[in-house]
Amino acid sequence: MGKMSKMFLGVLFLMVFVAGSVFAAASDTVTYEKDIKKILSAQCLSCHGSDAPVMTEFKKDEEKFKKAMKGPRADTYKDLMVMVNGSDTGALMRRLDDGKNTANGKPGNMYDYLGGTNEEKVKNLEAIKMWIGGWTLKRQKDITADELKAIKALEK
Repeated sequence: MGKMSKMFLGVLFLMVFVAGSVFAAASDTVTYEKDIKKILSAQCLSCHGSDAPVMTEFKKDEEKFKKAMKGPRADTYKDLMVMVNGSDTGALMRRLDDGKNTANGKPGNMYDYLGGTNEEKVKNLEAIKMWIGGWTLKRQKDITADELKAIKALEK
């Protein structure tokens, strides 16, 4: 085999390897559409579904909605992002946190709804954390620009 043929095969091998790595990384990327939507559908939408109020309506009369077992709407990417990095930044993280990020070690008030077993809760929380990227319990007024940039939460 000539020098050019070996070089060509080497370059071809490298291109296939890089393409395969990029494809594998892309398929491992957690997205709302591919991963998070099904977790929310199974665990959250009975209270945070299409019949729940959007955040602005919820904030007007929280007690009324809580008594009716309705939290802010989270059945669309847009509505969910309000609680990730929107007007109520960090709310999703504060509610779902397992307590490992709090001073008192207490989990968020929605952590128990992440699954029927501890294993399911841990698995679902890990997927949501991977999706969000920059997990923070801070509110919008307290979060830094760098912390906000660390939040990935890809739709697709």
